Amino acid sequence: MHKAPTLELDWLRAFVTVADARNFTAAGAAVGATQSAVSIRIRKLEERLGQRLMERNAHNVSLTNFGMTFLPDARRVLQLHDDAAVRAIGAARSRSFELAISDHTVGDLLPAILGPMRELPDGRLLSVVVGRSPELAVAFASRRYDAVIGRAGDFGGEGETIMEDRLVWTAARSFRWEPEQPLPLVSLSAPCTIRDTTLTALARHDVSWREAFVGTGVAAIQAAVVAGFGIAALEARNVPTDCVTRGQWLKRLPALPSTRVVMRIREGTEADARIVRAIASALKQAAPRGRRAR
Repeated sequence: MHKAPTLELDWLRAFVTVADARNFTAAGAAVGATQSAVSIRIRKLEERLGQRLMERNAHNVSLTNFGMTFLPDARRVLQLHDDAAVRAIGAARSRSFELAISDHTVGDLLPAILGPMRELPDGRLLSVVVGRSPELAVAFASRRYDAVIGRAGDFGGEGETIMEDRLVWTAARSFRWEPEQPLPLVSLSAPCTIRDTTLTALARHDVSWREAFVGTGVAAIQAAVVAGFGIAALEARNVPTDCVTRGQWLKRLPALPSTRVVMRIREGTEADARIVRAIASALKQAAPRGRRAR
């Protein structure tokens, strides 16, 4: 009797996650592995199947014809596995509620958000993850987390609107930039939607720039701006209190778009729905109406 080849679930999950994200770094964050580990898993899957699944270069990832054909099968296998796992350990899982919030969204609002969550329905345990919006979107698509909050653009515009804000240029009050010099840019490392938006705006207005500081979280960007490393694009609610958002030299920079934060949830129990309503209400009440430009 012919024995069918075994396909490891970790290989399949790595393949599906990269196919969704089209980025190995974001996929690694979503599955809790390094970029190289994800690459190795996909290579092992390709070796087992005897077919190339992806073409990749320094800029993007694309599926081969075989990869596009195989992707729905991989999704079905993972869906069956995940559904069976949830049914088998459902009682344990129902004791917790997993919430993921993007770093840009949460800012200094986390205490206000968590306050009403001290006593969840049915004695639930609240689990909170703070990360980058693109990575959280990929993880949510891979069926991680019960609810996720992040920028609308990273979630395909879907979800309940929680707050709206505007992107502004900001720098330390004592900082000065001569426009004939490259703009000293302070930003998050890629992948980052706000970084992409910032670079697009600078390119459209022919503003030259240089990397002055690269951080991995909003707190690091705020600290670098306050320390005088350079200029950053932040949502108004995340501008440090001792920084400015207007001035003659800042006026020479291109206008930046507004942003929208949404929440997406999975279908769950009535207890899940009550938790989600409480989270949305707490975040809407805690969100500032937009800081006055300084």
